[in-house]
Parts: sequence; C-alpha cells; structure tokens
Amino acid sequence: MSVLAAVLAHLLMAMLAPALVRRLGGEAFRVAALVPAATTVWAIAASGPVIAGTPLTEAVPWVPGYDLALAFRLDTLALLMVVVVAGVGALVLFYCRDYFPPGQPGTPGLAGLLVAFAGAMLGLVLADDLILLYIFWELTTVFSYLLIGFKIEDRDSRRAAMTAIMVTTFGGLAMLVGLIMLGLAAGTFRLSQVLAQPPSGAAVSVALALILVGALSKSALTPFHFWLPAAMAAPTPVSAYLHAAAMVKAGVYLVARFAPAFAGVPPWRITVMAVGTATMLLGAWRALRQVDLKLLLAFGTVSQLGFLVVLLGTGSRAAALAGVVMLLAHAAFKAALFMVVGIVDHATGTRDLRRLSGLGGAMPAVFATAALASASMAGLPPFLGYVGKEAAFTALAGDPWVLAGVFLGSVLTFAYSARFLWGAFARKPEAERTEAHRTAPAFAAPAAILALAGPVLGLAVSWLNPVVAEYAGLYPPGPHAEPLALWHGPTPALAMSALVVAGGTALFAARATVSRVQTFLHTGLDAERAYRLLMRGVDLAAGQATRFTQRGSLPAYLRVVLTVLLLVPGGALVAGARPAGTAQLWDIPGEIGVVALICMAAMAVALIPGRLSAAVCAGVTGTGTAVLFVLYGAPDLGLTQLLVETVTLVAFALTLRRLSPRFGARQLIVTRAANAVIAIAVGVVAASMVYAAVNARTAPPASRLYPEATREAGGTNIVNTALVDLRAWDTLGESTVLVVAAIGMVGLIFGSRRPERPRLEEATGGVWSTSRARAVEAEEEVQQAPTWLRGSETLAPERRSVVFEVVARAVFHPMVLLSFYLLFSGHGSPGGGFAAGIVAGLALALRYLAGGRYELGEALPVGPGVCQGIGLTIVSGTALAGLAFTGTVLTETELTWHLPVLGEVHFLTSTIFDVGVYLVVVGVVLDILRSLGGEIDRRAEEKSEDVVTA
Repeated sequence: MSVLAAVLAHLLMAMLAPALVRRLGGEAFRVAALVPAATTVWAIAASGPVIAGTPLTEAVPWVPGYDLALAFRLDTLALLMVVVVAGVGALVLFYCRDYFPPGQPGTPGLAGLLVAFAGAMLGLVLADDLILLYIFWELTTVFSYLLIGFKIEDRDSRRAAMTAIMVTTFGGLAMLVGLIMLGLAAGTFRLSQVLAQPPSGAAVSVALALILVGALSKSALTPFHFWLPAAMAAPTPVSAYLHAAAMVKAGVYLVARFAPAFAGVPPWRITVMAVGTATMLLGAWRALRQVDLKLLLAFGTVSQLGFLVVLLGTGSRAAALAGVVMLLAHAAFKAALFMVVGIVDHATGTRDLRRLSGLGGAMPAVFATAALASASMAGLPPFLGYVGKEAAFTALAGDPWVLAGVFLGSVLTFAYSARFLWGAFARKPEAERTEAHRTAPAFAAPAAILALAGPVLGLAVSWLNPVVAEYAGLYPPGPHAEPLALWHGPTPALAMSALVVAGGTALFAARATVSRVQTFLHTGLDAERAYRLLMRGVDLAAGQATRFTQRGSLPAYLRVVLTVLLLVPGGALVAGARPAGTAQLWDIPGEIGVVALICMAAMAVALIPGRLSAAVCAGVTGTGTAVLFVLYGAPDLGLTQLLVETVTLVAFALTLRRLSPRFGARQLIVTRAANAVIAIAVGVVAASMVYAAVNARTAPPASRLYPEATREAGGTNIVNTALVDLRAWDTLGESTVLVVAAIGMVGLIFGSRRPERPRLEEATGGVWSTSRARAVEAEEEVQQAPTWLRGSETLAPERRSVVFEVVARAVFHPMVLLSFYLLFSGHGSPGGGFAAGIVAGLALALRYLAGGRYELGEALPVGPGVCQGIGLTIVSGTALAGLAFTGTVLTETELTWHLPVLGEVHFLTSTIFDVGVYLVVVGVVLDILRSLGGEIDRRAEEKSEDVVTA
C-alpha cells in the first residue's frame, strides 16, 4: 500500500459505508473499520526505514505551474500520528456497532462521515505540501461540523456544530494566509523543504503567528477553548475520536511539525508557553466542577491539549520526547474514557455523576477499564502517562514559571481523574444504587484495548525510545534529553510526582470545599459568553449595515458602484498619470458617424422619460458597437453583439409589460441629470483606463499567437477557435454561469419551482375560458385549427396579429436552418455555438410573440432545464473525453472520413463542444421566454379571470 492509496482507500470506504449500513446494519461499522485497521498495519510494517531516518515519500503533480503537488511524506512524527488516527479510528468504528441501536436514523451518513474524517485526518498528517495540508485541514473542519451536528433535530447539536465550524474556520483562514506567506518567503510550498531550510524575517514572524492562530483554535486552546465542551452534544463515538484522538490533535501536530524549525522565532515560544500553560490550568480547574461525565472529560481534554502544546512547542529535545509520549498516552486513555462514558450512558441512561451510584460492582470489567485509563491520565506508575509527566518535569526544570504551572495543572489533573472514577463508579450514600443493563463484551473491548495500552507501553517504554528519539533529534541538543524510562532513581521529578499525588488526593478529598470555592469565584464571564456576545454584535451590525445600504433600489446600488469606480481606480489613474504616446482618433471615417449615434443614443437613455424608448435607445448603443466591430474586421463579434442586443431588447419588452410606461416624475426632475453626469464621467474614466493600459504594455500581446494556433486547430475563424479550443475552460465556465443565472432568474419569478411546458391540450381548460360553453367552443376551434401556430387560437382576438403570424410562418424554419449553419460553420466563418443558440432562441421568441405561451410549448416540447442539462453534459463530457483519450482536458481531435459521394469529410471534435454551448444558450433563452413571457401571461390571465368572476 502506498501513502496515496491509504488516503484513497478511506475515500472509497466513505462512499460505500452508507450503503453498507443500509444493507448490513451495525455490522457495516466493523467492515468499515477494516480500512483504518489495514492502514495501521501498513504504517507499522513500513516503520523500519522510517525510524532509521529514511522517510517514505510520494508526489503526484497537481498544479505544476505553481509547483504544487499531491505530495505525501511518512516520517517518524507522521508515523506516530497515523497509528493514533487510524488505530483509534478502527477501534471507534468497531465500538459504533454496539453503540448505535439498529435502524437509528442518520447512522448510514455518520458511518461515511467517520471514515471520511479519518481519511482527511490521515491526509493532513501525511501532507508534504502547505496548500495540500490546508485542504485536508479544512476537510476535517467540515466533517467535524457534520459529525457534531449529527442530531439535526436537537438545537444544542446545531448550535455546537455552528460554534465549532465558526471558530475553527476563522483559525483556518488565518493559517492559510500564514502558510502562503511562509511558502512565498521560503520559495517553495513543499513542507519538508521549508522545514529543512527555514526562512527568516519579519514576514516569517507574522506567518508563524497566523499559523499558531489556526493551530490553537483547532486544538481548543485559550481563548478558543469553549467550542470543545460545547461539541459534547455529538454522539459519544464522535467525541472519543474527534475530541480525544484526532481532530483536536491536528493543532498539536502542527505545533510539533513546525517547532523544530521555528521554535526560536520570537512570537513562537512565548505564545505556546503562555497560552499552553494557561489552558492547562483553566481546563483542569473547570473540569473539577462538572457533573456531566462527558463535560468533565471535555475540559480535561482542553487541559491536556494545553500541556501537549507546551511540551511540543518549547523547542527543546527533552520536552519533545515528553510531548510525543504524552500525545500517545492521551490518545489512548482519553478515547478509552469517552468510550466508558458511552457504555455507562447506554447501561444507565444518564451521565450525571450525582445520579450514578454503585456501578463499580455492577460493571466490574468497565470499572477496571476506567481505572486503568484514569490512572494513566492521573500520571501514576507504571503507566505511560506517568513516564510522559515525569519526563516533562525534568525537561521544564530550566523554566520555573512554566514548571510551576505544569505542576499545578498536574495536581488538578489527578484530582479530576479521581473525581471521574468516583463519580461514575463509587457508591454514594446520598444516591440510590443505579440499575445498569448488561454490557456486551464486544462493546467494552475497544475501550479495554486502549486502556491496556497505558500500562503495556509504560512498562515497555524503552521500545518507544528509537521511535521518539528520531523525531526529537530534529531539535537542538540540550540538557535532560535522556532516554525515556520508567525509573530514573530518586530525582526531583520523582519528588514532584509524589507531591502531585498528595495534592491531587487532598483536592479530591476536599471536593465539597473546592466546589464552594469555585461557585464563589465563578463570575459568569467566560469565553463562550464572550463569543455569543460577539456574534450577536456582528449580527446586529450586519443588520444595521444591510438596512443602511440595501434599500431595494437597483439604480441607487449602481450609482454607489460607479461612484466608487470614479473615486478609487479613477483617482489612482489621475494620481499616476504620465505622458503617453499620441492617439489616433479614427481609422475609418465611417466610425465618426457610428460613434456619434452611439453617444446620442446613450445620452437619450439618461434623458428619455419613456421606459420602452429608453430600452430601444440602449439597444441602439449595442447595435452601434456591433457595427464598430464589423468596421474593424471582427464580423464574428459584431454578429454576436447584434444578436445579444436583440435578445436583450426582447427581454426588456417582455418585462416592461408589468411596469408603468414612464419613469417616475421625481426621478425625471432630480435624478436623471445626476445619472447622466455619472455616466459621462465613468465613460471618460473607462476610456482613459483602456488607453493607459494599452500604452503601458511592454510585452508582446498574447493574441499575436492566435492566428498560428487557429491554423493548428484546423480553423480559420480566430474568435470561435479561441472560444472552443484556446480558451475552452473559460467557455465552459461561462456556460455554467449562464445556467446559474437562468436558474436564479427563474427562482425569482417562480419562487421554488421550474416553469413547466405549457401544453396546448390544457388551453381549453385554462383560465381564459370564462364558461363551460366557451370551453367547448375553444376546444372545437383548437381541433379545427391548422397544424401551424395552433397556439394562436388560444389568444383573445385583440391580441392576435395576422402580420406576426404570417412572418412567423415564413421566417421560423429559415432561422432554425441559419442557426444550424452558424453552429457547424463557426470554425471557418462567423458563427459558433453561442451565436447559433441565440438565433434559435430568437426563432422561438418569434413563435411566442405570434402564438402566445401555448405556441411556445408546441415549438419546443422539452423544458429549458433539459436543454441546459444536456448542453452542460456535452460540454463537460467533451472535456473528460479529451482527458480519457489524450491525457489532456479539452484536447481537439480532427476526424477524417472518405465517403463515396461526398469525398473527404473533416470533422473537428470541438464542434461537439459547440453543440453543448448551443443547447445551453437555447435553454437560457427558453427560460427567459417562459418566465418573463409565459409566466407573466399566465398571471395576467388569472387576474383577468378573477375580475370577470367577481
């Protein structure tokens, strides 16, 4: 198995897991557990050369132009994290089999999300590219949001999920900026190269500060710690995995990854030491007052994460050794304890330690599991937690303030460990003995395995030395960097460990007094409340800003946008103005008349009181621009511009039917002159910007290569060849934007539904029929109507036009043929899929204007969504076909056939791409006609019928 294969296997299983759960039920969780289990076995099998100092690397080119690759690297730190992520992930999935009852809603999706999260976390710890690391980082954020909000019907779950994603996304965005700055400063985005030759400077310091924001928010350190306890609304298996072994370890991993190279940079050490120590103390103190077992463990997790960040971010070899051991120990004992809480909750129906009593005798195996895990958390020998804690005391001996904070945090940790064990299993005189259901051995097995890892690894800690020493060797040599051992003799660290036990025992014994002190000191002000107040303030500010700026007036919005254009780019243009070359006023004398006509029409738009007249004048400006294209030898652009102006004028005419024929009088008197002034100023600025840009050019234009590229593509029309060959990606994106715009327009008019094809058979029962007699008469008229323009028979006599009907009959089919000609001739002459689609759309518009909305349904029996969907499928399929057959997306191929009569026939595959564009444009025009035309007609008919009925 390769590194990339391990990540892809999780992706594949994540897609299969929901179907497996639906088919196999809870057993599917155990099937899904095979993938992370196999990954764990693979990592252990590949550990030999990795521990010896030869990392396993793999890179697949991704964006070569930016030196980005799907680069993965399995070194010692990544190896340890893979064992944690995949090993604990496999046990959590196995645990899910008995945790979730059969048939519980949502479990198929949760199974897929858990495996997907494991894959994302695996990719994060293996990524050797800064941008790739960020992608996996955000994937874990998204998946954790979905997992925390698993109970979508529960308000607390939704709020906890939103809090988690808001906080961690904020940190992730800050981290992204830092990663980009760091990559630019280093000259590479390959993580291993950045760490091997770390850059320096003020920009690097800022970058590291931003990266730390991301790490601290992800690992729930102060002041971002509040999201983790709130996330306990998630199911217990999610908490056992995300909030003990995986997600919250992402920030710790990032600190551990960057610390060997950047711990000496000024903002780094002081930040991790101060924030980590404060978090350790705050989390442990808050854990002592919790009565919910999951919340107790959650605040304990916050405390332990602060401890880990202190050890791994300090920058010394001895602290790194202690940090790696504590990372492994914490993943094992905290995941085990979360699983124990889930078992207790299942067996008793509560997690409130005030109601739990006597479970130690009722559930001895679970109690033994919890005791082993709690002992490792408290730091008792011979557990792995004790080895890490004693190594930490030794490593921090040179920093008395941090050592004092860690010592006090360890005392509190011992106290809340004892409180957890007592609260869950002890017999309490003030509470009745709790009834507990029987626990299946398979349900308790994953927790037991993780709990046993504490004493096993503690006794065999010498086996870990070669593993952790390879990572710790990245740090500079320093004092106390001794090999890990369970016994170092009578040392100060041993004395401190004894004091921890004594102090923790005293705190636990005085728990009633401690509770009263905490109640007295509790002010009600905490980070979560501050976050809520901040978010409420943001909402209020956003509401005020919206009320101030979004007044519902499109002209007002446009005036603001254009005024900013005048002030910012226009001001910069004036400030940076420099003498430029001479300008040639015209090339062709005919331009003068066309430009004068465009200017007069544009001025008329701003001054004419009638809406339709203004729309026509706006169309004149576009038509004049099309003429200029033709005069400059661009008939293709001129044709497209003319067709677009025609369709736009049709849309204007359809829309204006629902508006008053004139603009408001107030707007005429006050606003029109200001609009004209702004328009003239914007025109001058835009022309000046174009002039300055053209004269500032130093490199030869890319367009000079287009003629040769067009010939190589087998075409002679540069414009269309550029659209479907040279810039096909842009055309693909523009086609998608067209469809999205059409969907948005239809949504605004129809609400939530797409327009259905108006069927002629429905006409006789339509709202225009005012009586049964009229309906029968209309049905007879329709049946006797000719086969062409049958929809016109549904129109009222005053709405019919003989001239229009005759013109439609004469012109429709030639227009359709013309659209086909433009479609297939685009490579050699003016045309192409876009222009051809507009011509076909205009032919449909003519049918609609002549025969009404029912005639539109007869003209094209398929819906606009079908046209757009087929078109986008063809366009995208052409791209993928090129990738499949040539290895390059959107590669054109020329096909040649020798036919008996026609001779040699050439066909370019880009024509298929044009066919897709053609269908997209036809679908968009059809959407315009059915929404702005047919729907408005239908509403007018309903209103008329209501008036007649009344």
